[in-house]
Amino acid sequence: MKFVDVPDSQRIKREPDNRIVILADGKIMQEDVVIKQIELLQYKIKNDEKLGQYSIITALIDTAQGTIEILYDEGYRGDDALNESANMLIQNLGLSGLILRSLISLKNQLEKN
Repeated sequence: MKFVDVPDSQRIKREPDNRIVILADGKIMQEDVVIKQIELLQYKIKNDEKLGQYSIITALIDTAQGTIEILYDEGYRGDDALNESANMLIQNLGLSGLILRSLISLKNQLEKN
């Protein structure tokens, strides 16, 4: 089962423009949930001559209990926004916070259904 926890999710109702796999074939256990894969997805929304590329970057977390896509970053972040977001996530211990936030959102979605 896949859930999308992104404000105005209609903006990402298509295939992403780019993606980076952060964790593949993983068996990370967090709060009794096995996390199989983590990806960052980039949806390019518009390009401004002065501000550059506007992107929505989401995190797609695949777990044994379901898959959830949550908002990771959004805004005018330039042409290399996805790589910069991935580097920030990996280098600054943001992965544990992302996992916890995702699991909270996934559990809330599962309780609703």
